[in-house]
Amino acid sequence: MSTQAHAADRRRPPLIAVVTLLTAILTVLLIAFAWPAARSGPRDLPLVVAGPPAAVQQVEAGLEQAMPGGFELTAVPDREAAVQRIKDRDAYGAIVLNQAQPEVLTASAAGPAVAQILNQLAGHISPQSPAKVTDVVPLPEDDPRGAGLAAGALPLVLGGLLAAGVLTQLVRPGAKRVVGALGFAVAGGLALAAVLQYWLGSFEGSYLGNAGVIALSIAAISLTVLGLEWLMGTAGIALGGAVMMLLGNPLSGMTSAPEMLPSGWGALGQLLPPGAAGTALRSVSYFDGAGIGRPLAVLGGWLLLGVVICGIGALRGRGRTESVRQEAPVMAA
Repeated sequence: MSTQAHAADRRRPPLIAVVTLLTAILTVLLIAFAWPAARSGPRDLPLVVAGPPAAVQQVEAGLEQAMPGGFELTAVPDREAAVQRIKDRDAYGAIVLNQAQPEVLTASAAGPAVAQILNQLAGHISPQSPAKVTDVVPLPEDDPRGAGLAAGALPLVLGGLLAAGVLTQLVRPGAKRVVGALGFAVAGGLALAAVLQYWLGSFEGSYLGNAGVIALSIAAISLTVLGLEWLMGTAGIALGGAVMMLLGNPLSGMTSAPEMLPSGWGALGQLLPPGAAGTALRSVSYFDGAGIGRPLAVLGGWLLLGVVICGIGALRGRGRTESVRQEAPVMAA
């Protein structure tokens, strides 16, 4: 027993190596979650302006001076067109100048952080008097800060990772794992949507639509991680978890907006399931499905990728099983 214990001790890494690894992991976690928030700010936020050309140019120059590169401005003919652009999710807000009092249109449902920035700008639009502020697509009365949707990002990611981890431990490799992941995604989507919509009051719109987006997100994450585990073992779960948790969650933009994240990283976040899920949920819950095409395509792509990877893993497993069966008679002889 003593010899075996000494051999086991020799196989263990040195204590300094373990401490260094844990410190590195902690540092990466801090950077992943704190860096996007610490560097948050407007970057080419889509904004529309309605008014006389001279007034529009004056506002453009003022915004560029106040927040260089912060806004991407588009001129529209009138207030009605501006409101429509916001409801179609082509813009986060608007500045209307062709009326007696300037007006700033916001959509807190598209991103409370962006709406707050536009509220601050309202006092600087006109030198004579502050602009009127109108929230044309507000958040629900029971959750005026959008805290429920922002807080729901982490359980959504953890749900997909949890499903993959539990299924790999308790269910034998095969179709049952895929069925289990899909079943959990549907049940989890219905449960999370019910809590967020009927208890917390964070969602509006179609309950089944909200539940469907959550279910698709959980399925995309869990099947992708399941497939990676099938191909790579434990390293596959670690890789999938790192992509979804350390990249997807902090870059999702659910607490602010993709355009508020450091340049390029917000766009990357929208190509990962957590970011696509957040955008799709805002579209379904608050904007009658406007702008939902791209995030649904992203989620569908990840779901398809997960199915393909699981299929490849199943074929490889079947090949190994057949090889063992063929070798067994030879070894017996």
